[in-house]
Amino acid sequence: MNKTNDVIGIGNAMMDFLLEVEDSKLTELGLNKGQFHSTTHNDNARNVKENIHQDPKIKMASGGSVANTMKGIACLGGNTLFCSKIGEDIYGDAYVQELEAHGITSRMSKHGPTTGYVVSFITPDAERTFLGDIAANNHFSKDDVLEEDIMNSKVLHLEGYQFENPAKEAVLHALELAKKYHTKVSIDLSDPGVIQRNKDFFKEIVADYVDIIFLNEEEAEAFTGLTKEDALRDVSKMVDIAVVKLGKEGSLIYQNNQTTKIPGYSANAIDTTGAGDSYAAGFLYGYCQDWDTKKSGKLGSLLAARVVEHIGVKINILDIEAIKEEITND
Repeated sequence: MNKTNDVIGIGNAMMDFLLEVEDSKLTELGLNKGQFHSTTHNDNARNVKENIHQDPKIKMASGGSVANTMKGIACLGGNTLFCSKIGEDIYGDAYVQELEAHGITSRMSKHGPTTGYVVSFITPDAERTFLGDIAANNHFSKDDVLEEDIMNSKVLHLEGYQFENPAKEAVLHALELAKKYHTKVSIDLSDPGVIQRNKDFFKEIVADYVDIIFLNEEEAEAFTGLTKEDALRDVSKMVDIAVVKLGKEGSLIYQNNQTTKIPGYSANAIDTTGAGDSYAAGFLYGYCQDWDTKKSGKLGSLLAARVVEHIGVKINILDIEAIKEEITND
């Protein structure tokens, strides 16, 4: 079957509001550093989004794990689609415009007044603390998934977050379509807390549908109860390719009964938002180009290193050709 599209991503459409703060701001808002908090469960911070534009330092960008990965693949030269739900607001329109500016084919429909959003508080150590609401994403349904899009794509890329909201039914439908049309399935399990709350369910999904899985160290331990190489080997029993990301230390990839160690690349880290998403972008781009595991992993690692040197996931401002050349000459 001739697949004209490299990767279709289905994930939460989240407008990112990026703000550099001191740790004291997190204390003031009652936020636990490094964690995600829902605005619906945080009285002190419920008005943050409404007042966000009063801060002249705020930066805004389209976000969400899968969307970030699609941006990376598109900037590298891959053909991508992104399928999600936005609200009837200025942020929804801005979100679509930014996706299309990155060269992504948008499959977005609207529901309700509010596009999903995340306020990302970035402390001086480059750690991120999140406050947000998935809003319109709650209404993503099977009708939003076009069968022909799955059929014509080499890879379907998903995030773990969507299995904890009403979009779960639509994502399961997409998985069945991927199986029907021999579309490979890639997933990033997103967050240790999400994994812990849904571990048995995720293990069934991964074993039944997933070909490529991305986890960081904390997620790998939450999923398997093991660390690094042991976690990698355990997950590899369920998939064709297992990836454990090790941050600045690089990553471990297991395929065909062999572990490949991918080095990290030096970076002046300012904001780690989207680092893992960018790694997945580089790897999946290489995978769709039939690159070997080592080269694909190196591209993912280098792309992530360059992304964290800027506030927000601004892959389109990077020198992509220089990044590709560095990998080719490495």
